[in-house]
Amino acid sequence: MSEQQKREEDFSLQALKEGDRAEFAKVVETYSEKIYRLALKMLRNQQDAEDTLQETFIKAYHGFKDFKGHSKISTWLYRIATNEALMFLRQKGEPEISIDKQVQVDDGQTYTPTKIVDWCCLPEEELMSSEAMEYLDRAIEQLSEAMRVTFLLRDLEGLSTRETAEVLDISEAAVKTRLSRARMHLRERLSGYYGDALDSLPIETSHQGQDVLEGS
Repeated sequence: MSEQQKREEDFSLQALKEGDRAEFAKVVETYSEKIYRLALKMLRNQQDAEDTLQETFIKAYHGFKDFKGHSKISTWLYRIATNEALMFLRQKGEPEISIDKQVQVDDGQTYTPTKIVDWCCLPEEELMSSEAMEYLDRAIEQLSEAMRVTFLLRDLEGLSTRETAEVLDISEAAVKTRLSRARMHLRERLSGYYGDALDSLPIETSHQGQDVLEGS
């Protein structure tokens, strides 16, 4: 565990179980930004994200008395927040997604991207431009809820495969399957975007490079 992770988990669980407001305020201060960021990415609406943040900490405050400490506090909070965000989506008429239901790891289907290009020769400012980041956000929004929440937790929030599995209450193998498919979808979307940019570059600048979104 890194020093930052140690500091983040440096709370008195006994005080939290007893409803100590000062100790709970430390939890809120530590995790508010992360929980809000996750909710905003899931819901794409600031007010809904703020409501999710509030509901997450209300439930956490009252739920600490029953918290057994079998997982990290951060993992537990992410699980509450994810459930709250999915509840908001269901209330808005989104297809119901249960994170409590195990997903089949191998359903016999394979996903093959229709267009993957090499964008290594693009300037860094092109790769990391605000327009490119907005395109990535839109691509993430187009993922299924199951793939999107897995990608957000694992790749954007930096949770480990094990922690992501705990949050979603699925197997680590299922996390890896969802994540692999999410990354493949995003690579295809981004290939379409960067492919257009590559078409505008001189031919002699093109050279072999590495794909992105290939994380372990």
